[in-house]
Amino acid sequence: MEPNLPDVVLWSIPAFVLLTVIEMVSYRLHPDEDAAGYETKDAATSVTMGLGSLGFDLLWKIPILAIYMGVYELTPLRVPVVWWTVLLMLLAQDFFYYWSHRGHHVIRILWACHVVHHSSEKFNLTTALRQPWTSATVWPFYLPLIACGVHPAALAFCQSANLVYQFWVHTERVGKLPRPFEYVLNTPSHHRVHHASQGGYLDRNYGGILIIWDRMFGSFAAEAERPVYGLTKNISTYNPLRVATHEYAAIARDVRAADTWSERAGRVFRGPGWQPAGAVTAGTATTAVSDTTSVTTLTPAPSAPSAPSAPDTLSPQAPAPERAL
Repeated sequence: MEPNLPDVVLWSIPAFVLLTVIEMVSYRLHPDEDAAGYETKDAATSVTMGLGSLGFDLLWKIPILAIYMGVYELTPLRVPVVWWTVLLMLLAQDFFYYWSHRGHHVIRILWACHVVHHSSEKFNLTTALRQPWTSATVWPFYLPLIACGVHPAALAFCQSANLVYQFWVHTERVGKLPRPFEYVLNTPSHHRVHHASQGGYLDRNYGGILIIWDRMFGSFAAEAERPVYGLTKNISTYNPLRVATHEYAAIARDVRAADTWSERAGRVFRGPGWQPAGAVTAGTATTAVSDTTSVTTLTPAPSAPSAPSAPDTLSPQAPAPERAL
């Protein structure tokens, strides 16, 4: 029996509109010269990407739901939908969201989807609406939940709740919150770091609702210097089609220009900053560590607390053209 859960995103749309208007008015009444603020074409592009994602998501959900339902029917496990299991499912979904988000930063073909969200040089509530049109790369990360007996409808509810929570963290109008909130939750301060383009903020703060995953797995950085938003090489376009596809086009160009099959695989499945051994990228000094990998030493984010290293398979990569930081 399918759980009867509300459409969280639909019910939140009035709040999205109201908060965005309030933020716009706040910039008019109390301008901040240092803040990225609003730009009409940029905001319109973000809204267009968000509306487009709704349509494309409906398309992608057809095969994804079929796979989820197939796995759900095969597993003998069932998680009942009651208040305390919903809380546990939200916690579990947020954990797998962390790894999905992290994977979409450090595997280039996945990054080609997620780069859309980082392509704005502004950071405001409309940036939260700048969503990809190729989100079909996300579903495999949540298969363990379905295999454990979580109904696909319950998973969809948890994903929607996570998405709604993250709307309000896309703002410069909220400073740091009291320490207990900053320690546990993803906040505007933490998410500003995630969207920043300084090298010291690279591949940090992936958490959706909770920031504790970043603290646990070594990807946390505190906000110190003021973030500069966008990509290391900004795409300088408001064309929604180009925003949605520019990194896929870049991957295709790199694959065509590659000399070996190992390089072609690296251009697709390694990090966005990956270069074959011996390659030199302008402005980036690389040191070969094997036949197929290279690394760049990054300066840690100012005042970021030390943390254990993250697993090697998902380590921060060297900056590369059109990479969000």
